[in-house]
Amino acid sequence: MATPIRRYEGRGLTGEQLLTLPAVVDLDTANRALMLGRSTGYALAKRGTYPVRVLRLGNAYRVVTAELLRLLGVGPQAPDGVGCESAEAGVLPRSGTGS
Repeated sequence: MATPIRRYEGRGLTGEQLLTLPAVVDLDTANRALMLGRSTGYALAKRGTYPVRVLRLGNAYRVVTAELLRLLGVGPQAPDGVGCESAEAGVLPRSGTGS
């Protein structure tokens, strides 16, 4: 069983923790995965320059985990140890990119 993610428990997330994240995470979790400070992450989100798409839901920011994993180069491993490309199959392109 995966180790639960505890807030403020060191910086960064392990590969195992990243792979157990839900489909969408809060901005604090995404900041931790990217090793960004809280103030920096929120400032980037507010300016629209966060490294991945940020969803604004009321007063809350959310980040699509598939995009976060793609940016970090993390994906499920096939039995032969090669990353599984099918994990990205259902990801929609970022809005405003013209794709």
